[in-house]
Amino acid sequence: MSVKAFELVPAVERDLLMGDKARINIECIECCGKHLYVGTNDCFIHHFLLDEVTSAKGKLSYSAQKLLHKYLGLKKPVAELRAASALERLIVLCDGVVFLVDMVTLETVPSAAGGGAKIRGVIAFCINENPVNGDPFCVEMGVLSSKRRTVQIFMVYEDRVQLVKEVSTPEQPCAVSLDGYFLCLALATQYMILNYNTGAHQDLFPYNSEERRPIVKRIGREEFLLAAPGGLGMFANAEGVSQRAPVNWSESVIGAAVCFPYVVALDESFITIHSMLDQQLKQTLSFRDGHILQDFEGKVILASTKAVYVLVPLPLERQIQDLLVSHRVEEALILTEGAQRNIPKEKFQVTMILQQAGFIQFGQLQFLEAKEHFRKGQLDVRELISLYPLLLPASSSFTRCHPPLHEFADLNHLAQGDQEKVLRCKKFLISYLGEVRSTEVANGCREDVDTALLKLYAEQDHDSLLDLLATDNSCLLADSVPWLEKYHKYFALGLLYHYNGQDSSALQLWIRVADGDLQDSTRSDLYEYIVDFLSSCSNLDLVWKYADWALRKDPTIGVCIFTKRPATKELPELNPDDVIGYLGKHKQALLLYLEHLVLDRQIQKETFHTHLAVLYVERVLSLLSESPTDDEQLTKARERLQAMLRESNLYRVQYLLGKMENCEHLLLERATLHGKLEENEKALHILVHKLRDFPSAEAFCIWASSRRDSAYRQQLFHLLLGVYLDGSLPGQSQIAAGGGSGELEMAAVDLLNRHGEVFDAVRVLRMLPEGWSLQLLRPFLGRAVRASMHACRTSQIALGLAHSENLHLVYKEERKKPVVVSAKKGCHLCHNTFSEPDVVCLPGGVPVHTHCVAQRVRDSPTKRQLTNRSNHT
Repeated sequence: MSVKAFELVPAVERDLLMGDKARINIECIECCGKHLYVGTNDCFIHHFLLDEVTSAKGKLSYSAQKLLHKYLGLKKPVAELRAASALERLIVLCDGVVFLVDMVTLETVPSAAGGGAKIRGVIAFCINENPVNGDPFCVEMGVLSSKRRTVQIFMVYEDRVQLVKEVSTPEQPCAVSLDGYFLCLALATQYMILNYNTGAHQDLFPYNSEERRPIVKRIGREEFLLAAPGGLGMFANAEGVSQRAPVNWSESVIGAAVCFPYVVALDESFITIHSMLDQQLKQTLSFRDGHILQDFEGKVILASTKAVYVLVPLPLERQIQDLLVSHRVEEALILTEGAQRNIPKEKFQVTMILQQAGFIQFGQLQFLEAKEHFRKGQLDVRELISLYPLLLPASSSFTRCHPPLHEFADLNHLAQGDQEKVLRCKKFLISYLGEVRSTEVANGCREDVDTALLKLYAEQDHDSLLDLLATDNSCLLADSVPWLEKYHKYFALGLLYHYNGQDSSALQLWIRVADGDLQDSTRSDLYEYIVDFLSSCSNLDLVWKYADWALRKDPTIGVCIFTKRPATKELPELNPDDVIGYLGKHKQALLLYLEHLVLDRQIQKETFHTHLAVLYVERVLSLLSESPTDDEQLTKARERLQAMLRESNLYRVQYLLGKMENCEHLLLERATLHGKLEENEKALHILVHKLRDFPSAEAFCIWASSRRDSAYRQQLFHLLLGVYLDGSLPGQSQIAAGGGSGELEMAAVDLLNRHGEVFDAVRVLRMLPEGWSLQLLRPFLGRAVRASMHACRTSQIALGLAHSENLHLVYKEERKKPVVVSAKKGCHLCHNTFSEPDVVCLPGGVPVHTHCVAQRVRDSPTKRQLTNRSNHT
């Protein structure tokens, strides 16, 4: 694709150069600042002064003024001109001779005494623009000799030249360029790099100089441009390596120059301009009869045989803008990247170019690329938001960049009625804002970003709306409220109210939704959410105000406002007495709250325990009064009451007994209360005689004695046994007679057989009627005998262990005392003296012979008794 990178501007017209002399042709040119020198085929040098003229429209032209012309007197064309401005000299090649000419007068410089100012037999020469000699008043020059395969290095002074180096080449060179110590040479059949200081060389690639005119052009420090076979412009550095891709120009190229980032090539009919950045042909200009192309300090000058032209580059900023206008984003970015290295940042707004590129790709729905350019270009995100109608807050002070970064009025203009495109653009903005809202991109405009994001989330019914409002955000309330109301996002609006410290407004709104006055399906559990919100609300006035609504709607859930309130330092604590007073008209909720205090938090306070027990009693009585009675609910209610009566020790027992006094359905509960008062006989009487509930009677004894000693338990079981026996008829066993009291006798038998280890067997035998069969009591008697034997043997073992421990302690004490044995001291048993140290100490520390002790043990009565028993067995 083409781009207008240069304009061809005339510099010296034909009439000014040669007048009416038709046979005069331009052979070479040189430019130094505003001074232009032209060498012609009639051996003249013409000196012109070039002035740049800029029109009111910014168009550049040149005005040429001829200062002087001079005939050199050699009757041959002037082949080459080079300016040495530091010496105020022109280096001229004419008729194979290099000599010096004064830049002002154009007079040939005479030779100095002792040194010549001419070099003969020269094919071509070049100036070293990266000199290695530090003398500012001399110029280094490379010369190709026509007679020898050599390259000569000369130092040029004001009035003389001096040969300093001569290096041989494998073939006759025909073109040369010099940079530092490095010579780039076009030989007859190939190009090469030669270090004239070390002699090292590097062959590059073959080339036939007879078929094509070689081009060797220095384009930068230790880098050269060469005309290669196949119409390629090759780059090579001093090491012989190409670090740039080649450009594909014409095979008939006769001249080349570099004006970064472009390579300009001249052939017989055209000027071609290629980019060094992407190697693409960017511009082609028609130029007939051209045969000279040179660049002088960034100025590209061309010449035909009759006139001189300047190839004026257009500013890179303008070229980039032209590419962007043509939507050639990739080329514009490549040019921008290359231009950054050559244009001062203050004159080149790279960020704006990246932003423009991003908007172009945004308009083409290339969102990934657009996002990357927005990021690199540090786009003010509000530029993007402003494309979307009504997304920016009304209070925003943002105005779009001028000049504008894009051509769109708004999103509707961009989409042209395509709703699918609108939707895709909105999804992109959601993604982009979500990424940048927590980065430095949003610094200074967080309110605009978050408000726009909220509006998009609400409009698109996006799942992230609640996440945005539940976390740190900068959404503006004034702009957000109507938008959320428009899309029926009342729950989200409540969150926004809460975030802005307006909890009362949030609760009012949520309650209207929960009551069905407003429609919002965001949360199906909104009622539960409100309860949870109130449970953690720090404003107690709001808690008391809205708890009644929650309790009326569902007391079992509403009471969680009080039961699930976190116990933290941040939340003020609710006084349980206040809560109980508040819940007075909500009996079910009050019951659940008291259960929370007593059972969950285990608060040990008599009023709470009594109150809960009374509510349990009232609940049972209420269920009993219903017709028909709900047996399942009644069973559960009584189980709760019974558990409470058994496990708590804080309630007022007499008060509860008074509550149950006239209720025959709560006999079991009354029995428990008598047990709490240790009126065990009354309790057992109720259980046995009124309820005939023998398992409960046994359970009562176990429960009532659970925290007491075994004697108390034995007493209770004996009392129960007595109740059973007292209720049976005196005389013969009613079990055998089949009488009405046989049930109690069987209960007594079962009691003894199941809990025989608890009873005092002797006392039981005294209590039992004489006519009872021992067969019925066999399990009890067996267990009683075993228990008695076990107790006896356990006591014997304990006695033995105590005796053993006593002996052990005595032994330890005795071992601490020294025992003295001598030949003068006799054994306490046999009265003989000790002949060896082996002795045994009797209690008291008396030493005796070991054999004496053994004999005494054999003769002891205990030993004989044990032996006799063994023989008898």
